[in-house]
Amino acid sequence: MTEFVIEQVATTPFEGQKPGTSGLRKRTTVFQQKHYTANFVQALLDSIPEGAKDAHLVVGGDGRYYSDEAIQIIARLAAANGVRKLTVAHRGILSTPAGSHLIRKLKATGGILLTASHNPGGPDNDFGIKYNGANGGPAPEAVTDAIYRRTTQLTHYAQADLPPIDITTLGTTAFGGGCFEVEVVDGVAAYVELMKSVYDLEAIKQFLRSRPDFTVLFDAMGGVTGPYFRALFVQELGFPADCCMNAEPSPDFGGHHPDPNLTYAKDLVARVEAENVAFAAASDGDGDRNMIIGKGCFVNPSDSIAVLAAYAPTMPYFARSGVKGVARSMPTSGALDRVAKKHGWPFHETPTGWKFFGNLMDAGQCSLCGEESFGTGSDHIREKDGVWAVLGWLSILAAAQQKAGPEVKVGLKTILDRHYAEYGRNYFSRYDYEEVDGEQAAAMMARLRAMVAPEGRSTTLADQSPFAPYTLKDCDDFHYVDPIDGSVAEKQGVRFLFADGSRIIFRLSGTGSQGATIRVYVEAYEATRVDLEPQTALKDLIQVALRVSQLQEFTGRKVPTVIT
Repeated sequence: MTEFVIEQVATTPFEGQKPGTSGLRKRTTVFQQKHYTANFVQALLDSIPEGAKDAHLVVGGDGRYYSDEAIQIIARLAAANGVRKLTVAHRGILSTPAGSHLIRKLKATGGILLTASHNPGGPDNDFGIKYNGANGGPAPEAVTDAIYRRTTQLTHYAQADLPPIDITTLGTTAFGGGCFEVEVVDGVAAYVELMKSVYDLEAIKQFLRSRPDFTVLFDAMGGVTGPYFRALFVQELGFPADCCMNAEPSPDFGGHHPDPNLTYAKDLVARVEAENVAFAAASDGDGDRNMIIGKGCFVNPSDSIAVLAAYAPTMPYFARSGVKGVARSMPTSGALDRVAKKHGWPFHETPTGWKFFGNLMDAGQCSLCGEESFGTGSDHIREKDGVWAVLGWLSILAAAQQKAGPEVKVGLKTILDRHYAEYGRNYFSRYDYEEVDGEQAAAMMARLRAMVAPEGRSTTLADQSPFAPYTLKDCDDFHYVDPIDGSVAEKQGVRFLFADGSRIIFRLSGTGSQGATIRVYVEAYEATRVDLEPQTALKDLIQVALRVSQLQEFTGRKVPTVIT
């Protein structure tokens, strides 16, 4: 056992260490400043609701640049602050959903996840630190607010003079006469076992054996999910080893922007079309997002959660536990609402942020949930889960193929067409304007908020001409009262709701590391015209959104960075 000495290091607060919806995200060079990371970790430890003393924390992340150094800082501060044990993922590689599961499985106090999710990594890009609580989910606002307050008050932090922690070797090392220990564990194995309990992997294998024409391709985008894809899809399901692109986690994600959408996963999209791939999927840097596509077929994330919910009763996990309710974030399309109504399930509309779903799940009121930002999940953990969603779609295809019989070849388009025929289609698109000047973005949102009243429609909107050819029915700035803890989330997005059920929504994203990201959401429902190209179906509505917001006038941006 290695003894250690605790040192009190003098420091001063840094401005702007306020965690967003998924932790603190800044440029890597910001975290590399002397004391910066240690300050934030100390504030985090001081703000753990159960206290840092005798705590058991899970540590890992997406393997991005600076993760190794951050793990050593966390270990030194944890030991000095009385933490009893750190469970660290091998090489620090731990997807966010796998981290959520490990916290729950080990009944840990919480976890420190080193990730900036879908943001680029490397010395000139982004790093992030987030805290997840004992339920495995993102820290609630009461905790993130406490962390921020503490960052503004620090005059010192405590660290132990530990030798470097070897995170490349599995096993346990004790320090300080046994009062502090670090266990390095396989970050993949426990998650694989969980997925084997959630899905019928044998049914998926039977489907694949019956369909030798069913080609597959997965893109880990240089992020954390490569080892999970290999363990589940190659070793368990028998896919060929070359079905995985960019499968080795890389500190800079191999130069990729690890955001699974049609813009940033362009290499995968190109291969799908060129090679006639029947089923393909991509995941983001930390593995909590997913994109599902196939030759000539893109699954909109809003449709994805609706289809997963519709097929949930065929999946072993939900056959055992039942569907207690479903939920979506406010900007996500209403496709899920229609599934919930048909099945008689309770339905919830929440602000963007997985912690709101976690509250519902912990209270037994939600089993499946999703966000339009390529995040879907269920109450098997308390985070969105990209690999779970990919397995879910393979499970759907297997169930539909078994029902159809060998004479019909079921594919992604088959599933979507059947869903639209039954429920109609919510045409949906999101326009992202990234790294916009923050003051310009704030001014645009202030103008939009001035147009709407706190309680519904404002008299200032008597002039309907900016909305033509649509008829405005209502508008608001979405606010949410959590039915579980009574907390209130305000200014969650300005909504314009039209008489035919169409919507346009504007909000600022909290996931960027600098500047501001403006997101514009447009949605239109069609009961029968379900075979239109989405951008064609939404063309007029998009023009209304740009006209009403005066986005180009405020930001100077003529085109979005990303269209989903």
